[in-house]
Amino acid sequence: MLGAVMPNIRKLDPTTSPMHHLGAELRRYREAAGLTQDQLGGKVYCTGSLIGQYETAKKIPTNRFTRQLDDVLNTGGALLRLLEMALRFGVPLELKDHSELEAEAAQKFVFEMTVVNGLLQTPDYARAVLSVLSKDQLESKLEQRLSRQQILHRKRPPLLWAVFGEGVLRQEIGGRDVMRAQLAHLLSFRDHPHVHIQILPFTAGAHAGFGGAFALLRFKNSPELAYDETRRAGYMTADPEYVGDLSLRYAHLQAAALSVQDSADLIAHVMEERYGTQS
Repeated sequence: MLGAVMPNIRKLDPTTSPMHHLGAELRRYREAAGLTQDQLGGKVYCTGSLIGQYETAKKIPTNRFTRQLDDVLNTGGALLRLLEMALRFGVPLELKDHSELEAEAAQKFVFEMTVVNGLLQTPDYARAVLSVLSKDQLESKLEQRLSRQQILHRKRPPLLWAVFGEGVLRQEIGGRDVMRAQLAHLLSFRDHPHVHIQILPFTAGAHAGFGGAFALLRFKNSPELAYDETRRAGYMTADPEYVGDLSLRYAHLQAAALSVQDSADLIAHVMEERYGTQS
C-alpha cells in the first residue's frame, strides 16, 4: 500500500553471534504466532519499529522486556535464556555499529592513556591520529570521526565523562600548533554541563587503567555496554560481570584523577608551558 511503513526485514545469520541468534529466534516465534511487528509491539506496549530493532540485533532488550516477550509468545522462557547467554559474549563491531550505539547512549564514560578520545578531537589532531599507518580513505575516515561529535551539540546531548592520562597532554601529535589547539579545545569544555574531563596525573602512580583504554555506554531502556579497545578489534559486551568490573575500575580512576577544575588548570599549564610558543 502506498505510504505504508515497511517492516524491518533485514536478514540475520544466526551463526554470526548469540545476539543475532536471539533476534532470529524472536522473529521466528513472532511469525509462528501469526503476529506482525506492530501487533507484537501492541501486546508488549512498544512500537513495531522497536521490535524490528530487537529482531535485527540493533538493540538489546532488557531482561524484564524479554520476559514479557516470552509470556506473549508462549516460548517457555526460551528468549530469556538466549538473552542471558548472549550477554556473556563480546561482539566485534564495525565503526558504523559503534557510532549508532554511541549516538543512542544517555551516558558515556571513556578512559584513554595515550590519545584524546575521538569525540573530543580537533580535525587536525584527528587527521594526525588517523594517518599514522595509512592515508587510504583518510578524508572519509576523518569525516566519519567528526560526524560522531554531533551528538555533543544536540538539544539533549548525552553525558560524556572522560578520564585521560597525563601523557595524553604531553604526547605531541601533529606538531606544536595542533597540540595547542587540541588542548585549547579540551579547555573549551571547562564549564560544559554535559562534558566533564579529568586528568590522571603521573603522580597517581599505579592505577586501575593499566589494562588499556575502554568505554562504558549507559542507556535508558537497554543494558549497559562495555567497549574494550585493547583487543585487535573493538568489542562490545553487555556481560554484567565484565561491565561491573570496568565500572569499578572507572570509579577508581575517577577517584585517583584530579578534579575537573584542577584538571582544567593542568591542561592550561601544559598548553602554555609545552606548546605556548607558536612554531
